[in-house]
Amino acid sequence: MDETPPPSRRDFLSGRALQQQLAEAGDAFAEEIGETGEPTQAPAAGPTIRLSKTAMACDFEVILNPGAASQLNAASSALELIDKLEDQLSVYRPTTELSRLNQLASQVFVEVEPRLFELLELARRISGETRGGFDITAGPLIALWRRCKAEHRLPTAEELESARQVVGIQQVEFDTAAHSIHFPIAGMEFNLGSIGKGYALDRAAELLIPEGVDEFLLHGGKSSLLGRGGHNGFSGWPIGIANPLFPEKTLATILLEDAGLSTSGSNIQYFRLEGRRFGHILDPRTGWPCEGLASVTVIAPTATLAEALSTAFFVIGVENAQQYCHNHSDVKALLIPWPASGQKLQLINCGVPDELLFL
Repeated sequence: MDETPPPSRRDFLSGRALQQQLAEAGDAFAEEIGETGEPTQAPAAGPTIRLSKTAMACDFEVILNPGAASQLNAASSALELIDKLEDQLSVYRPTTELSRLNQLASQVFVEVEPRLFELLELARRISGETRGGFDITAGPLIALWRRCKAEHRLPTAEELESARQVVGIQQVEFDTAAHSIHFPIAGMEFNLGSIGKGYALDRAAELLIPEGVDEFLLHGGKSSLLGRGGHNGFSGWPIGIANPLFPEKTLATILLEDAGLSTSGSNIQYFRLEGRRFGHILDPRTGWPCEGLASVTVIAPTATLAEALSTAFFVIGVENAQQYCHNHSDVKALLIPWPASGQKLQLINCGVPDELLFL
């Protein structure tokens, strides 16, 4: 590994001229032009052992360094746990604990399994810290936009206002002593789609470490990851960050050291209505799809926190995300705004050390 620190000028990407019209007319994006110095060689992946399974509508994978066969039993148990967590957390299965909570909590206080209660409390705390930019009660807004998309129309102001009336985790009543929850308004619900995969990875890691598996990389759908230990002679695991304009290209590589990582973006999941482009990530405060950022990558102590904050930062924007990282030194981020026509793609680094970032 080259020990020379990478160039300090990270404001713009180096490379030859690149220009492409994305999707349909009306989406003109920037050329990537210019040199910022010689690129630093990124760490490369070496041989691995991989076990995978499908859960939570994506592929989960345990990636191990070659070693003792006993690692495989631990990895298999970790993947089985993710199945059990889906049986608890899914809102698409009517018999799960979360579905039961959603069905009953507007009528009575519902007791919740302690670990799930902790997760829901964490979601409420993150919502407060991000001024409502993250909210696991935003399901009615998501459902409204999904219905309107199928009907090829935008939601009306009245529809948005009606959905927003039942959104807002700060309204939910938490009884910490009894581990129980009550919704003050009928129609409220929890949906853990923006935090559940990260939580599953953290819980899976809890099974690996006691079994002596202390070097591994876990991912759920490739967008949420958790790395422990080193790989291929490096102090962490090399993780590629896709270029949001050209997803088949790698924009940067991060060496993930004992941390969670999550990336959120709207460059792939989006739709068009009335000549406008709408991403799939909604601002729960307004009910409208977010604009401004093309991609957000967050590194945090846990995969749960990284996944939640990658969504929150996408919603609250560059300045607020930078302020959050400033106030929470254990959280780092890479923010990529949509470039204006004729402008270069900008990478905003919020605390990722130079020695862990390779452009």
